[in-house]
Amino acid sequence: MSGKIVTVRSFVLAAGIGMLAAGAVQAQTSTQPAQDLTATTLQELPSVADLADRLLPAVVEITIESGSGSEGSDTPDSQQDTPDTPPGNSPGSGNPDDPSNPFKDFFDEFLKRGQGGDQPKQKMTSMGSGFVIDASGIIVTNNHVVEGAESIEVHFHDDTILKAELVGRDPKTDLAVIRVKPKKPLPTVGFGDSDKLRVGEWVMAIGNPFGLGGSVSLGIVSARNRDINAGPYDDFIQTDAAINKGNSGGPLFNLKGEVMGINTAIFSPSGGSIGIGFAVPSNTAKNVINQLIQYGETRRGWLGVKIQAVTDEIAESLALDNTHGALVADITAGGPAEKAGLQPGDIVIEFNGRPVNAMRDLPKIVAETPIGGKVPLKVLRKGKEVALTAEVGRLEDGEKMADASGAAKPQPAAPAVVTVLGMTLTSITDELRTKFGIDKDLKGAVITEVAKDGAAADKRLEPGDVITEAGEQDVQGAADIATRVEEARKAGKNSVLLLIAKGGKPGEMRFIALKLK
Repeated sequence: MSGKIVTVRSFVLAAGIGMLAAGAVQAQTSTQPAQDLTATTLQELPSVADLADRLLPAVVEITIESGSGSEGSDTPDSQQDTPDTPPGNSPGSGNPDDPSNPFKDFFDEFLKRGQGGDQPKQKMTSMGSGFVIDASGIIVTNNHVVEGAESIEVHFHDDTILKAELVGRDPKTDLAVIRVKPKKPLPTVGFGDSDKLRVGEWVMAIGNPFGLGGSVSLGIVSARNRDINAGPYDDFIQTDAAINKGNSGGPLFNLKGEVMGINTAIFSPSGGSIGIGFAVPSNTAKNVINQLIQYGETRRGWLGVKIQAVTDEIAESLALDNTHGALVADITAGGPAEKAGLQPGDIVIEFNGRPVNAMRDLPKIVAETPIGGKVPLKVLRKGKEVALTAEVGRLEDGEKMADASGAAKPQPAAPAVVTVLGMTLTSITDELRTKFGIDKDLKGAVITEVAKDGAAADKRLEPGDVITEAGEQDVQGAADIATRVEEARKAGKNSVLLLIAKGGKPGEMRFIALKLK
């Protein structure tokens, strides 16, 4: 019931504003001619009707039919439209069985239409949006709209319905391309430069919310460069233009009619729009879409590194002035980074002439770099700038070899036990490898005990974690860590930088700065 109360209050507030506006009009009509008032009102409330008329024919409704074995029982939008759903709410929320849902009655009817009323659920029908970018029949939408589809139908603004085939899709950016075969050229829209989009700029969303095709909503750009943990290339445009279930895959236009983003997700505890929607920027989408059209798949660049953010503590332990760049935590054996001479502990600050201001910049830049190209990069290594050259590999190939184990490495020397910074460390032995499941090729010192009130506990270190580097130097055994800690203290540092293999797994490497005091 609380959802309905909020909705009613919103309508009451809107009605109150309308009454206030009417009062203002009456007051004005007594002091100025009606013709002047009309001109003033039109100037204050510019129309976007002409723009909508021009764009609507290029925006389509997409209906897919999938087998009864598909995951979930909601539309594909429900799997992605609420990536930040609070605990206690299922993905997508808007559950038709939730009595507090203000859209319950509408959902009931919507789902009945999609599933054929009370008939057995042999097939699932769901809906989304898309837009035409080529008059021959090329249409862009979201991956989650067409994923698992057995058949795809496209409904056009003039009521034409055409069957579509899947050209290609990319789960990492949630984009897909489908194709229809029209009898005549289709109306199209084109991409704009999303890098020029400004916070506060007006944008228009057009799509198929809840099956209500051809719906137009207007809002502004609320923020840019949003990371919502949806994928490795998160860089979303945030908007308050109304986006709901079914809007996924539809375009977000600027007022020039250029596609600036593809509407993909919303944050919503209720399943309806609360004014927080996210769109994939056009500059991210263009390269992916071109590859899907050309190859039917993506061909991204690959460097072969695992990276992490440079935190304030890590910057302090490395004597850096700022936290920009991407810290290399691990390197794939045989990958481009290893061949280029990159090392764990390097901080990538520039790649192919483009600055790396934050960790999440590097995957995007590398992915957009042509495969096979030799590109320059700059890293900070022990406080000094080093120039390297890397030959970019293909991500799809790199993912297959990322888990491949390298050649066997020598076992560390005699075991030793050290207690330092709230943890007990022991040089790795065969017995400890078995006990904690430590990778056979990993060398360093294993944490066997963590004090409840120590620096290690503050960073959530646990027994079984392995320290492979300390103070930017390799660790052969526990005694090395005690030595590095003492060296850091004598140098007047406030923390010491450690490279940790969580759970003794080389695929879970990360740097941690432990406070010395």
